[in-house]
Amino acid sequence: MAFRYVVKKRMVGIGTKTEKYVAASYSVANIDFDRLCDQVTSQGMVPRGIVKAVLDGMIDALCTYASIGATVRLGDFGSLRPGLNGKSQEDAKSVTADVVYRQKLIFVPGQRLKNMMKQSGITRLVTGSEIVPDNEENPGGNESGGGGNDGDQGENPLG
Repeated sequence: MAFRYVVKKRMVGIGTKTEKYVAASYSVANIDFDRLCDQVTSQGMVPRGIVKAVLDGMIDALCTYASIGATVRLGDFGSLRPGLNGKSQEDAKSVTADVVYRQKLIFVPGQRLKNMMKQSGITRLVTGSEIVPDNEENPGGNESGGGGNDGDQGENPLG
């Protein structure tokens, strides 16, 4: 198994924009809730209805704890903690709830998922065109836009 990336052209810089190429992560599929429940069912002896009920209950519990601002630790799966983004202010008195523009949940993978990531390779996804335009949709989901490689300069999209 490997994480996949495509090469994307980006314009970077303030004022004078410079054309650069980056490795952008590429999700090869979207796995919906029903398919995930089916996969968990196939891994053990638990009926699909029970798997779905447990996951639904866990989502309800996560909503409850997230709404009070708690960090939830989920063993090898990882943890979820509340986070937010706000605009910086000149003085402490000006920092109010009004300057917060985004609430979010931050997922930190647990040890088992971290180990999986360490053992996974990184593979360049070849498309019909060598460069994937920014406006081309990623059918598998989110794209981080981040870069990086596994140290193999042969796969380095920047040369």
